[in-house]
Amino acid sequence: MELKKFKKVLVANRGEIAIRVFRALNELGITTVGVFSKEDRYALFRSKADESYQLKSGQRTNRCIS
Repeated sequence: MELKKFKKVLVANRGEIAIRVFRALNELGITTVGVFSKEDRYALFRSKADESYQLKSGQRTNRCIS
């Protein structure tokens, strides 16, 4: 059975944890995507992702992704 490699990963975290995850995924050659709130638009973790998208105002940011 052949396993498929992830091509892109969404990191729904912030701060130092997100930066470490972005770095590890980058070393594995996997594209990273980050999401951020308006309040985090100037945060360092946002710029470390290959792609980053601001959540719309009013969207709940504390929900689990399944």
